[in-house]
Amino acid sequence: MGLNISVGVLADLVEQDEAGAGWLRKTLQDVNDVLAENDLPTYAEPEQLPPIVSRARITGFSYSALHYLRRFYAHVSHDPSAVPRPAPDHQSPMDDPVLEAEMYRMSSHLLCHSDSEGFYLPVAFEPIVIDQTELKRIPGGIVGSSYQLMSELREMAPFLGIKLRGGELSDEDATRMNALAESDDDFCMEYMLWIVLFEAARLSIEHNSAIVFS
Repeated sequence: MGLNISVGVLADLVEQDEAGAGWLRKTLQDVNDVLAENDLPTYAEPEQLPPIVSRARITGFSYSALHYLRRFYAHVSHDPSAVPRPAPDHQSPMDDPVLEAEMYRMSSHLLCHSDSEGFYLPVAFEPIVIDQTELKRIPGGIVGSSYQLMSELREMAPFLGIKLRGGELSDEDATRMNALAESDDDFCMEYMLWIVLFEAARLSIEHNSAIVFS
């Protein structure tokens, strides 16, 4: 099994799996309750959407792959004057001390999120949201903002040599990112996760639909 990152999940479930759609409606309402308790805007997940097309060619990967991009962003945040070096072959990116330190700050929506489940919502808020009760209403324990995730992806883009125009990625550069993700480049994992998450955040904001980790 591995991690899948999707947008427009409820609209798909409405057509294919009504029981699954009911579970997701209830779960997102619980998440909205947590947002309201934190004096944050809530949102309504659309149940009908036009076709959603991501430009990322790779759609599934291991849970551990996400930590390569997290490690990269942690180094960018820690020292924006230097381009991060590739993760050492002998060390899991999860064990990187800079990543551990930046995660401890609990300020990054990319770094502070479950590896395997949960949501980024198309709602603008800066502090990550944690359910402070014992009700376990948030899958994965933490909910992030698609807007903050997009901001962090844009922040690290220049360090990966990704050229954005007005914060947007051209089709030509998306094709280049996919090619790098499928290559043996030192940062192929980072390229792969960057474009997957960038596309998810772009589509989430465009369609007002949650990013779902599953």
